[in-house]
Amino acid sequence: MPIRYPRPLRPGDRVAVTSPSSGVNERFRERLHVAIREVEARGFEVVLGRCMDGSGHVSAPAPERADELMSMLTDPRIKAVVPPWGGEMAIDLLPLLDFNQLRVAEPTWLVGFSDMSTVITPLTLLTGVATIHGNNLMDTPYQVPEGLVSWIDIVAAPEGHHFTQTPPGHHRATGWDDYVARPEVRELTLDTPGTWIRLDGSGEVDVQGRLIGGCIETLCNLTGTGYLDVSAFARAEAANGLLVYVEATGDDDALTICRNLHGMRLAGFFDEANAVLVGRTSAPDTPSLSRHQAVLDALGPLNVPIIADVECGHVPPFMPIVNGARGRLVHTSTRRELTQTLD
Repeated sequence: MPIRYPRPLRPGDRVAVTSPSSGVNERFRERLHVAIREVEARGFEVVLGRCMDGSGHVSAPAPERADELMSMLTDPRIKAVVPPWGGEMAIDLLPLLDFNQLRVAEPTWLVGFSDMSTVITPLTLLTGVATIHGNNLMDTPYQVPEGLVSWIDIVAAPEGHHFTQTPPGHHRATGWDDYVARPEVRELTLDTPGTWIRLDGSGEVDVQGRLIGGCIETLCNLTGTGYLDVSAFARAEAANGLLVYVEATGDDDALTICRNLHGMRLAGFFDEANAVLVGRTSAPDTPSLSRHQAVLDALGPLNVPIIADVECGHVPPFMPIVNGARGRLVHTSTRRELTQTLD
């Protein structure tokens, strides 16, 4: 299935905000407004959806959330859709989304990570529309560290554009900023040094493949279903192979992550992978198994390079990855970089 890229955004284009999973509690509304103003400052018009209630675990009943998301993704006036953040229950949307309609509609950028993997990864697999696993709306006001880009940079880039991201060298060890006390915060606290490491051995890595992946805790529930048939995607890309990325929220321990990764591997999620990128996580080790050992235990049998502590997860800063883009991963003693090409 050929990858289809949405038209690049131009000044004046509309960016829609909806909550396919969790909404925004009143305590965080000022941060939401700060984030909206950030997008507007880049020259775009922001349209705020109805499904934004943050008083419960979802922003609205599933049919309402699905209807609003479908409306935004098929409205030719809307060029990108971004949620405030993830949540827990985006999985209940999948049977309510019309993927056949999305397959023939003009592509629209859909952005997000965490529980949004439940939507964006199936969207790319089932329709061929590129999606962005990247910082959500509430993270958007942060200054982007050197070496990384923002999702706003990507949605404004033309088809065929390529960009390279490199590890900034520092990350945030624990916790998140208090958006209630500091809704205007724009500077990430990156207080801990660290860079990408190879888990499966040593030696230089220079591999290419089509990028696909997402959040372990949400995608593991879709393995074996028609919504996450990475095997079919892999067969279509067999000539070039895949670069698969995964990341953990930090809520589960190493044993649970290990079990989930085993299940994803057995279900074909890593078929035709030329390499695997693993996001940095705050997930706790267990007495008998560390986070890195968990990854090796589950994915070592793939016999491909495994690069860990990549900035594509729940530990700031945030490195956007385009599902469907052509990627080149380089990891040597002097170079660590991921180049993505929108073709």
